[in-house]
Amino acid sequence: MLTKLYQWTLAKAAHAHAERWLFVVSFMESSFFPIPPHPLLGLMCLARPERALRFGIICTLASVLGGLLGYAIGYFLYEALGQQILDTLGLAAKFPVAACYLRDYGAEIILVKGATPIPFKLITITAGFIGLSLFTFIWASILSRAFQFMLVGFLFWKFGRPIKAFIEKYLALLSAAFIVLLVGGFLAASMLSGGGTKDDKCSNATMATLH
Repeated sequence: MLTKLYQWTLAKAAHAHAERWLFVVSFMESSFFPIPPHPLLGLMCLARPERALRFGIICTLASVLGGLLGYAIGYFLYEALGQQILDTLGLAAKFPVAACYLRDYGAEIILVKGATPIPFKLITITAGFIGLSLFTFIWASILSRAFQFMLVGFLFWKFGRPIKAFIEKYLALLSAAFIVLLVGGFLAASMLSGGGTKDDKCSNATMATLH
């Protein structure tokens, strides 16, 4: 099933309305669709590098809007729909941990997620469930999604098709560097404000500990 969905998604790169499909896939992926838009974005940027920034913007906006749908599902419909989505996608076991971290760290988790393979739909549904500030959720989601999608778009726009090999080889390293800088910045801010460090109680969180 996942293989067929993946092939279906990639096929949209050659569609006459590829940009619309990029928007749709990016929107759906933020709340319930299992295939991320990155492969589709990469193929479209490879075919039309002069429009790569536009593609990155489309991905970012659609993903944030889709994230709001995921937030609404978690806030209003978690038991009726959100839990079923997470179960179907194999993310239910990670939900208590994500909820705990979001409650303790909020925007930090959403920002760090932008440079990691953590499914964004897990973050959006969980953020709605715990009632994370909507303002915080929106600005952190914009930065998180823009980091992933706009970086790819910018590199293709600036350097054209030859950048493909560089992205495939070094994007993970760039993401790791981003995490180090981001987390380091939050740790420094915490130390300067006297906040200290928090116990990592979340790694063993369960549904029982959320109530």
